[in-house]
Amino acid sequence: MSYLLALDQGTTSSRAMVFDADGRVRSVARRDFAQHFPQPGWVEHDPAEILRSQFSCARAALADAGLRAGELAAIGLTNQRETTVLWDRATGRALAPAIVWQDRRTAGACEALRAEGWADMLRARTGLELDPYFSATKLAWLLDHLPGARARAEAGELAFGTIDSWLVWHLTGGRLHVTDHSNAARTLLLDIRRRDWDSDLLERFRIPPAVLPRLVDSIGVCGETEPAVLGAAVPIAGIAGDQQAATFGQVCLAPGMAKNTYGTGCFLLMNTGATPVASAQRLLTTIGWTRAGQVTYALEGSVFMGGAVVQWLRDALGLIRSAAEVEALAASVADSEGVVLVPAFTGLGAPHWDPHARGTLLGLTRGTGAGHIARAALDAIALQTADLVEAMKRDGAGPLTELRVDGGAAANDLLMQLQADVLGVPVLRPRMLETTALGAAYLAGLGAGVWPDTGALSAHWQMDRVFEPGWSADRREAVLARWKRAVERAKAWSEA
Repeated sequence: MSYLLALDQGTTSSRAMVFDADGRVRSVARRDFAQHFPQPGWVEHDPAEILRSQFSCARAALADAGLRAGELAAIGLTNQRETTVLWDRATGRALAPAIVWQDRRTAGACEALRAEGWADMLRARTGLELDPYFSATKLAWLLDHLPGARARAEAGELAFGTIDSWLVWHLTGGRLHVTDHSNAARTLLLDIRRRDWDSDLLERFRIPPAVLPRLVDSIGVCGETEPAVLGAAVPIAGIAGDQQAATFGQVCLAPGMAKNTYGTGCFLLMNTGATPVASAQRLLTTIGWTRAGQVTYALEGSVFMGGAVVQWLRDALGLIRSAAEVEALAASVADSEGVVLVPAFTGLGAPHWDPHARGTLLGLTRGTGAGHIARAALDAIALQTADLVEAMKRDGAGPLTELRVDGGAAANDLLMQLQADVLGVPVLRPRMLETTALGAAYLAGLGAGVWPDTGALSAHWQMDRVFEPGWSADRREAVLARWKRAVERAKAWSEA
């Protein structure tokens, strides 16, 4: 039996899972770590705490599975994307806290670049929006604000990386400074068509090339762990950003296949095959994964408020005591009776990208009760996803024939049925909802030869339930039209 260790380093916790060659979970370990908010709009992590939490999980998962590291075929790694670390090559110590993907301190720098006319060129080369979300302006900020950092970086003394690079460096005792193409594609520094660092962008962001990691495929052995870390040298055979790994874990391996992850927000990725689809709808064009020099691209859309809408019902309104209660409350009514919630509490993400939109609750009557508001909240999660699917269709990436789902809120049967109804396509929920870690295991298993090809992965994917659409076309169109009217009323509210 061949075993795989998946390291899943997320925004609020680190996780490790051991899988066997049949794709079954043998053990799970998780550790939370601290979030730091030193100023308004700033979000930081302690890179050393990330290492401690992730390595502790890895050792605990091995112990719980009754395995030694030498019995592993490979390690697969997936990570929170865009979060930026700068460290000393000689000591391996970070020079400053990691700047997290949520951090907005470089908004001014992005506005200056936009005023200079860089947004279109950046989108054409990187597939990304000019936004503080991505790594380039975070790295430039560190080089500008840490004394002597830029000169040391130019001299080759410092290393930059997203969290995958940081982990691999320490897993290998500093022997490997690498990143895979899926993570590199989130930096605003990679030409996604040439799959190489872009010299024009490096010059504009004032990033010394010497600080960058070497690019490697997402699938394939790139090195081995230092024996002292886990107790044996283990091949590192798979690396991908978390949403790409989840897409791979859902076995969305053919163009047109898509998955949606229902977490705090929602992330919809559609496989577009060997050709990057340039978005006219302000979706992100990104690299899904690479193997043996071959690339799979994806279109990505993000919704800011997914499961967080249910948290709002619980924490701010007190309509439910736990998130699990929302399904029963929403199911206590036949429908929302015209109530529409647009959860633009932090603005609207794709495809609207309106930071000035604000949450709105429309259609209230004297007969409106808690059940109608809960139903409108679930409707909103499904309808925001429908907006992303429509944008992808306009970009020529369709047609969508089914949607695979994962994440915590995917366990909500009513939400999944609503999703099928508003999309008009079947929604497929797998038995394994932890598809991010599963995807990391799949990447590593392919890279290490545990499975001969992707066909073997499809055989492991197991269905829990299919939700078939039940609405007529007329009803679907009416609900979507009402939603679009509500979204327009929410837009630009804080500018009024």
